[in-house]
Amino acid sequence: MPTFDPVAAFWADWRRLRPEQKAAFLRARDLFVKSLAEGVFHPSLRVKRYRSLPGVYEMTWAPDGRALWAYGQSVPGQPGPHIVWLHVGTHKIFD
Repeated sequence: MPTFDPVAAFWADWRRLRPEQKAAFLRARDLFVKSLAEGVFHPSLRVKRYRSLPGVYEMTWAPDGRALWAYGQSVPGQPGPHIVWLHVGTHKIFD
């Protein structure tokens, strides 16, 4: 099971999401976790490198829902990769 570490900016973004956006992100996050375990991302998540920041990835969780994340240092004693959630929201997170 991967481990996660949301940064402060992610939580600030999270608080601005509407309840239905939060629910959509959580559904996508569950699919994301399953995809990590399987070793291939589900095509609906459209995971790709974020060109503006090296080592950062973009994930689609709704038509206008995006999350930015990166791989972090593995947590000792925990299986799976460690994910650092950077931002979550609409396309405005790219501004």
